[in-house]
Amino acid sequence: MLTKGDKVSVLDEAINGTVVSVKNNEVLIETEDGFTMTFFVNELVKIQDSSDLMNSIKRINLEEVTKEKTEPKPRSFVKEKKDKRDVAVPEFDLHIEKLVPNKRGMSNYDILTLQTETAKRHIEFAIRNRIPKIVFIHGVGEGILKAELDFLLGRYDGIDFQDANYQKYGLGATEVYIRQSNK
Repeated sequence: MLTKGDKVSVLDEAINGTVVSVKNNEVLIETEDGFTMTFFVNELVKIQDSSDLMNSIKRINLEEVTKEKTEPKPRSFVKEKKDKRDVAVPEFDLHIEKLVPNKRGMSNYDILTLQTETAKRHIEFAIRNRIPKIVFIHGVGEGILKAELDFLLGRYDGIDFQDANYQKYGLGATEVYIRQSNK
Protein backbone atom coordinates (compact mmCIF):
# COMPACT_ATOMS: atom_id res chain seq x y z
CA MET A 1 0.00 0.00 0.00
CA LEU A 2 1.28 3.46 -0.87
CA THR A 3 1.40 6.31 1.63
CA LYS A 4 2.24 10.01 1.47
CA GLY A 5 6.00 10.55 0.96
CA ASP A 6 6.69 7.18 -0.76
CA LYS A 7 8.94 7.34 -3.78
CA VAL A 8 7.29 5.69 -6.81
CA SER A 9 7.93 4.91 -10.44
CA VAL A 10 5.24 4.76 -13.12
CA LEU A 11 4.97 1.47 -14.98
CA ASP A 12 5.43 1.67 -18.77
CA GLU A 13 6.60 5.32 -18.54
CA ALA A 14 9.86 6.96 -17.53
CA ILE A 15 8.30 8.99 -14.68
CA ASN A 16 9.45 8.96 -11.06
CA GLY A 17 7.99 10.95 -8.22
CA THR A 18 6.78 11.27 -4.64
CA VAL A 19 3.27 10.42 -3.42
CA VAL A 20 1.32 13.55 -2.45
CA SER A 21 -2.02 11.92 -1.63
CA VAL A 22 -3.95 8.64 -2.00
CA LYS A 23 -7.73 8.55 -2.56
CA ASN A 24 -9.30 5.11 -3.16
CA ASN A 25 -7.34 3.68 -6.14
CA GLU A 26 -6.05 7.05 -7.38
CA VAL A 27 -2.66 8.37 -6.34
CA LEU A 28 -1.52 11.98 -6.83
CA ILE A 29 2.25 12.22 -7.30
CA GLU A 30 4.70 15.07 -7.73
CA THR A 31 7.20 14.16 -10.43
CA GLU A 32 10.92 14.86 -10.17
CA ASP A 33 10.30 17.73 -12.62
CA GLY A 34 7.76 19.35 -10.24
CA PHE A 35 4.52 18.38 -12.06
CA THR A 36 1.56 16.80 -10.23
CA MET A 37 -0.04 13.83 -11.96
CA THR A 38 -2.73 11.30 -11.03
CA PHE A 39 -2.31 7.55 -11.59
CA PHE A 40 -4.08 4.39 -10.48
CA VAL A 41 -2.37 2.32 -7.76
CA ASN A 42 -1.78 -0.58 -10.15
CA GLU A 43 0.19 1.74 -12.47
CA LEU A 44 2.80 2.57 -9.80
CA VAL A 45 5.69 0.73 -8.20
CA LYS A 46 7.19 1.74 -4.88
CA ILE A 47 10.92 2.48 -5.12
CA GLN A 48 13.13 1.36 -2.24
CA ASP A 49 15.42 4.02 -0.86
CA SER A 50 19.03 3.20 -1.71
CA SER A 51 20.16 4.02 1.85
CA ASP A 52 17.75 1.32 3.11
CA LEU A 53 19.36 -1.08 0.69
CA MET A 54 22.84 -0.24 1.95
CA ASN A 55 21.69 -0.71 5.56
CA SER A 56 20.31 -4.14 4.78
CA ILE A 57 23.55 -5.10 3.00
CA LYS A 58 25.59 -3.97 6.01
CA ARG A 59 23.50 -6.19 8.30
CA ILE A 60 24.58 -9.33 6.41
CA ASN A 61 27.18 -11.18 8.44
CA LEU A 62 29.95 -12.09 6.01
CA GLU A 63 31.41 -14.66 8.40
CA GLU A 64 28.14 -16.64 8.40
CA VAL A 65 27.91 -16.54 4.61
CA THR A 66 31.48 -17.80 4.11
CA LYS A 67 30.94 -20.47 6.77
CA GLU A 68 27.82 -21.68 4.91
CA LYS A 69 29.80 -21.90 1.68
CA THR A 70 32.71 -23.85 3.18
CA GLU A 71 30.72 -26.36 5.27
CA PRO A 72 29.42 -29.26 3.21
CA LYS A 73 25.68 -29.57 3.40
CA PRO A 74 24.32 -32.92 4.57
CA ARG A 75 22.92 -35.06 1.79
CA SER A 76 19.18 -35.22 1.65
CA PHE A 77 18.93 -38.61 -0.02
CA VAL A 78 19.45 -42.09 1.27
CA LYS A 79 21.92 -44.09 -0.75
CA GLU A 80 20.94 -47.68 -1.31
CA LYS A 81 23.56 -50.08 -0.11
CA LYS A 82 24.08 -52.83 -2.61
CA ASP A 83 25.12 -56.27 -1.55
CA LYS A 84 28.47 -57.35 -2.98
CA ARG A 85 26.77 -60.51 -4.19
CA ASP A 86 24.28 -58.51 -6.24
CA VAL A 87 25.11 -59.01 -9.87
CA ALA A 88 23.47 -57.09 -12.67
CA VAL A 89 20.60 -59.14 -14.05
CA PRO A 90 20.74 -59.54 -17.84
CA GLU A 91 17.75 -57.91 -19.54
CA PHE A 92 16.62 -58.89 -23.01
CA ASP A 93 14.25 -56.61 -24.89
CA LEU A 94 12.06 -58.67 -27.21
CA HIS A 95 10.47 -55.69 -28.99
CA ILE A 96 10.86 -56.30 -32.71
CA GLU A 97 12.45 -52.86 -33.21
CA LYS A 98 15.33 -54.01 -30.98
CA LEU A 99 15.82 -57.29 -32.84
CA VAL A 100 15.85 -56.26 -36.51
CA PRO A 101 16.78 -52.98 -38.19
CA ASN A 102 13.66 -53.02 -40.38
CA LYS A 103 10.51 -55.11 -39.93
CA ARG A 104 9.00 -54.26 -43.32
CA GLY A 105 7.87 -57.36 -45.16
CA MET A 106 7.55 -59.41 -41.96
CA SER A 107 4.17 -60.88 -41.09
CA ASN A 108 2.94 -60.97 -37.49
CA TYR A 109 3.73 -64.70 -37.48
CA ASP A 110 7.33 -64.00 -38.58
CA ILE A 111 7.74 -61.34 -35.91
CA LEU A 112 6.37 -63.56 -33.13
CA THR A 113 8.52 -66.50 -34.28
CA LEU A 114 11.67 -64.35 -34.26
CA GLN A 115 10.83 -63.03 -30.78
CA THR A 116 10.21 -66.50 -29.30
CA GLU A 117 13.33 -67.95 -30.97
CA THR A 118 15.38 -65.10 -29.53
CA ALA A 119 13.93 -65.75 -26.06
CA LYS A 120 14.68 -69.48 -26.43
CA ARG A 121 18.32 -68.77 -27.36
CA HIS A 122 18.74 -66.51 -24.32
CA ILE A 123 17.17 -69.09 -21.97
CA GLU A 124 19.43 -71.87 -23.23
CA PHE A 125 22.47 -69.60 -22.99
CA ALA A 126 21.56 -68.76 -19.37
CA ILE A 127 21.13 -72.46 -18.53
CA ARG A 128 24.48 -73.39 -20.13
CA ASN A 129 26.33 -70.56 -18.38
CA ARG A 130 24.60 -71.05 -15.03
CA ILE A 131 23.08 -67.56 -14.96
CA PRO A 132 20.52 -67.70 -12.14
CA LYS A 133 18.17 -64.93 -13.25
CA ILE A 134 17.26 -63.09 -16.47
CA VAL A 135 14.56 -60.61 -17.43
CA PHE A 136 12.62 -60.51 -20.69
CA ILE A 137 11.06 -57.18 -21.62
CA HIS A 138 8.05 -57.91 -23.79
CA GLY A 139 5.88 -54.83 -23.33
CA VAL A 140 2.18 -54.76 -22.52
CA GLY A 141 0.47 -54.63 -25.92
CA GLU A 142 -2.23 -57.24 -26.48
CA GLY A 143 -0.37 -59.85 -24.43
CA ILE A 144 0.34 -62.27 -27.28
CA LEU A 145 4.12 -62.22 -26.84
CA LYS A 146 3.74 -62.59 -23.06
CA ALA A 147 1.46 -65.61 -23.57
CA GLU A 148 3.97 -67.19 -25.99
CA LEU A 149 6.80 -66.50 -23.57
CA ASP A 150 4.84 -68.07 -20.69
CA PHE A 151 4.16 -71.14 -22.84
CA LEU A 152 7.85 -71.40 -23.81
CA LEU A 153 9.06 -71.04 -20.22
CA GLY A 154 6.54 -73.61 -18.99
CA ARG A 155 8.16 -76.26 -21.20
CA TYR A 156 11.47 -76.07 -19.31
CA ASP A 157 12.17 -78.03 -16.14
CA GLY A 158 13.98 -76.13 -13.41
CA ILE A 159 12.69 -72.72 -14.50
CA ASP A 160 10.39 -70.49 -12.50
CA PHE A 161 9.05 -67.20 -13.84
CA GLN A 162 6.89 -64.32 -12.70
CA ASP A 163 6.08 -60.72 -13.58
CA ALA A 164 9.18 -58.58 -13.10
CA ASN A 165 9.49 -55.68 -10.66
CA TYR A 166 6.52 -53.42 -11.32
CA GLN A 167 8.33 -50.25 -10.21
CA LYS A 168 11.13 -50.83 -12.69
CA TYR A 169 9.34 -52.43 -15.66
CA GLY A 170 5.62 -51.87 -15.17
CA LEU A 171 3.55 -54.77 -16.48
CA GLY A 172 5.75 -55.34 -19.53
CA ALA A 173 8.44 -57.74 -18.29
CA THR A 174 8.91 -61.29 -17.02
CA GLU A 175 11.56 -62.40 -14.54
CA VAL A 176 13.00 -65.88 -15.11
CA TYR A 177 14.73 -67.87 -12.34
CA ILE A 178 16.88 -70.80 -13.38
CA ARG A 179 17.34 -73.42 -10.64
CA GLN A 180 20.87 -74.76 -10.83
CA SER A 181 21.36 -78.53 -10.83
CA ASN A 182 24.43 -80.08 -9.19
CA LYS A 183 25.95 -81.55 -12.34
